Amino acid sequence: MSGAVAARTQLETALRHWVKQADVDEGKGPEGALTSEEKDELRRLRRENRTLKMERDFLKKTAAFFAKEEDRRSS
Repeated sequence: MSGAVAARTQLETALRHWVKQADVDEGKGPEGALTSEEKDELRRLRRENRTLKMERDFLKKTAAFFAKEEDRRSS
């Protein structure tokens, strides 16, 4: 029985969240709340930012490696 209660509680929580997000998407939510579209864009930008940081770090390490190789050749 407790499994059914937990499932119902989870369903009610999910439904409440869905309705609240629908209100935000329609402009009826609290001020400053992000719409679904804005949340998707934020997720995309964070993922892109993570990728760019990894690429930058890789390029820094590569540049440092080649700088050391150049120093060895010129010595």
